[in-house]
Amino acid sequence: MCPPDHYGIEYEINPWMNRSRQADHNLAVQQWNDLVAILQQIGADISLLEPVPGLPDLVFTANAGLVHKQQIVLSQFRFPERQPEQDIDEQWFESEGYRVHRLSPGLDFEGAGDALFCGETLFAGYRIRSDAAGHQEVGRLVKSRVIPMELVDPYYYHLDTCFCPLDEATAIYLPAAFDRYGRQALRAFVPNLLAVDEEEAKDFACNAVVVDNHVVTNVGCPKLHLQLKERGFEPIETPLSEFVKAGGSAKCLTLRLDGEEAATWSRK
Repeated sequence: MCPPDHYGIEYEINPWMNRSRQADHNLAVQQWNDLVAILQQIGADISLLEPVPGLPDLVFTANAGLVHKQQIVLSQFRFPERQPEQDIDEQWFESEGYRVHRLSPGLDFEGAGDALFCGETLFAGYRIRSDAAGHQEVGRLVKSRVIPMELVDPYYYHLDTCFCPLDEATAIYLPAAFDRYGRQALRAFVPNLLAVDEEEAKDFACNAVVVDNHVVTNVGCPKLHLQLKERGFEPIETPLSEFVKAGGSAKCLTLRLDGEEAATWSRK
């Protein structure tokens, strides 16, 4: 995670962002600290990336890359505003002893924002921020089957805004964010799919952090929380309104250092 010292709406690269609708900085800091406290309480260890002036979206560490078995495939951001983050992320992971991979030049890839494991399959969102060809290269690097799925709603521009694996056979998703093939692929490869209410999706219900059987979300997702409780999960809500203004929530603010595929290890 990265503290929101320099977080703010300084540019507009997705439909949620509006420089005339600024985040309340003090409130954002409080919300971020509350999220950290919840994650620590449910068993997560938090490592920090130092914030950098002029890089307000560095706080969204999910986009740094895809971590898999002590290696990381670094992101290659589509928008110039975020590209300076790449060198900072690379330096951090090298200093922590990770094997670092960069994709071929010209391929866009935005890390765990667009690539999430459910079981042994890597689901990958493309078109709005990442390239399908980039995902195939990622699959070769991590030796995993990749299911590319086209994202069709600009408000759900990253896969992690509309899809969240809960265990190796269960995930929550927003059907309207995918094309027909994407919906068919999810039904074919994920046995238990929980559709999220469209109004709750606007509160980033799918952008959740899973630790053991805990599922941490923004507030405003009561229908999802009821579904989760019925299936043995323990939902936890915490306000993240100031980050929603930039198009992010709980998942965007975190990157699993034990790998996205590790989210279900302790449930086995």
